[in-house]
Amino acid sequence: MPVDPSPSAPAPSDFIRDIVAGHVAEKLYPKIVTRFPPEPNGYLHIGHAKSICLNFGLAREHNGQCNLRFDDTNPAKEEVEYVDSITADVRWLIAGWADHCLGFKPKGAHPARITSAGQPDFFLGPVPADAPNSEPFFASDYFEPLYEYAVELIRRGQAYVCDLTAKETDEYRGAPDRPGRESPWRNRTAAESLDLFNRMRAGEFPDGARTLRARIDMASPNVWLRDPLLYRIRHVPHHHAGDKWCLYPLYDYAHCLSDYLEGITHSVCTLEFEVHRPLYDWILGSLGLPRPLPHQYEFAKLNLGYTIVSKRKLLTLVNEKIVTGWDDPRMPTLAGLRRRGIPASALRAFVTGVGVTKFDSVTEVAVFENAVRNDLNASAQRRLAVLRPVKVVLTNIPAGELIECMATNNPQSDTPTTRPLALTREVFIEADDFAEAPPPKYFRLKPGGEVRLKYACIIKLDEIVKDTAGRLVELRCTADLTTRAGGPNVARKVKGTIHWVSATHCLDAEVRLYDRLFNVAEPDADGKFLDHVNPHSLEVVTARLEASLARATPHDRFQFERLGYFDLDPKDSIPGRPVFHRTITLKDTWTKV
Repeated sequence: MPVDPSPSAPAPSDFIRDIVAGHVAEKLYPKIVTRFPPEPNGYLHIGHAKSICLNFGLAREHNGQCNLRFDDTNPAKEEVEYVDSITADVRWLIAGWADHCLGFKPKGAHPARITSAGQPDFFLGPVPADAPNSEPFFASDYFEPLYEYAVELIRRGQAYVCDLTAKETDEYRGAPDRPGRESPWRNRTAAESLDLFNRMRAGEFPDGARTLRARIDMASPNVWLRDPLLYRIRHVPHHHAGDKWCLYPLYDYAHCLSDYLEGITHSVCTLEFEVHRPLYDWILGSLGLPRPLPHQYEFAKLNLGYTIVSKRKLLTLVNEKIVTGWDDPRMPTLAGLRRRGIPASALRAFVTGVGVTKFDSVTEVAVFENAVRNDLNASAQRRLAVLRPVKVVLTNIPAGELIECMATNNPQSDTPTTRPLALTREVFIEADDFAEAPPPKYFRLKPGGEVRLKYACIIKLDEIVKDTAGRLVELRCTADLTTRAGGPNVARKVKGTIHWVSATHCLDAEVRLYDRLFNVAEPDADGKFLDHVNPHSLEVVTARLEASLARATPHDRFQFERLGYFDLDPKDSIPGRPVFHRTITLKDTWTKV
């Protein structure tokens, strides 16, 4: 099982790292600079974790820098909420691991001019991410120089203003099996296009009336080179740039030039952008830019079983109230995983273990779950909790008496510590740990049978008490106090050991038990992902927890012994009424027989 790479551990090996290592050996760049460039149109999900860890990992391994940049060129779909959530997610995932590589800029800074080196004049290297008045980079910071670059393309005869509608543009583009047709406006003079482009910026035309297109090759076998759109008109205020612009660049145009302006050396993205790479290179190569240009490298995205990561479909789950929000602990978003109690270190170990390849594949969700268990088993404090309580009366312990028992906090620690537990006359045990008519080889509590209360003593069931309707009220048992730690009969063996909590020294809590959100491995294989939502993905119980958990703080990690790993919810917990999430079970309950 992979573990989270430590600063002293050897770097993982893959084809992209090999390329970068070769460039470092050749001293091709003064510093390795990568970037993580999400569009702020939704929350980050587990698939993004692979890209984050790869881009920040490359910077970390070569004492370089990775910029968090928002490719915010579509104001109709982008919101400040998403900017804030993405920033928090990235900080969480890389905290203590690669946060020293995080490139920020002075807050509110915009490039007033481009230096002779081709960089914005505010770009002086990374601003410490924890510095006052610092913030991520935004593609919208570069709208002015991007506009000037577009003007230069028009002057060079490499771009023109086109009057085709969106529908006509698609029709003229053709298809992979047939060439496109040239726009009637393709031979517009540079002077006319410059005039129209300036008027487009001034807001003279309505949405969709005109676009700026690159003049490349309408017969190219790569449809992305068939005179792609560079700019379109959108009379929509921008979350970061305000209402200054009504002319917005397309992603492919803005992305490569943003990379260039920030001095990115290796632009690492997923395989679907491989066919975009010739356009990336064409735009940079057509402007005669100084200094070394960035290059794009592609890898296979993370596809995880029983999971959907499409932002549009995740938004559908939110809007249809199937989940409570983007941070619902059943969601594959980083916010949901963090709220559920998934450690960042476990997520990093998982994506590192999956590796970086050029081949698309589906990773079994059990691999991710095992990485989480591996991490939590080493770090989580052990506690006792009863999810479905049944009262047990220990008849030979007087009412009001408290017998102190000592429990181990973490047996995986090199120096395990202990804590006190209160054994009292009344305790709770798990409903599953009692059977009035037990099956064969049942080693938990049964009529006349004995079990050990973990950390306490052996008890024997003497009587089952029911009400007039036949419902179980309580179990009456005798405690063999000589089998306690330090007692004369501590070595006496029984086959069953169960967990428990004191009924008078315990904490009531809401516990949310999560299962996989979808009940099939490929929920969108038939295009009907909503039909495969698991109706049992959430169960809420009122549990009894050992009293020490009253001191739990958000994102303390606990193993409720014999039950799973649990985490205090930071959002819904209130004083005296905590809410715990089950992060994951102790073993895979979905394993095929």
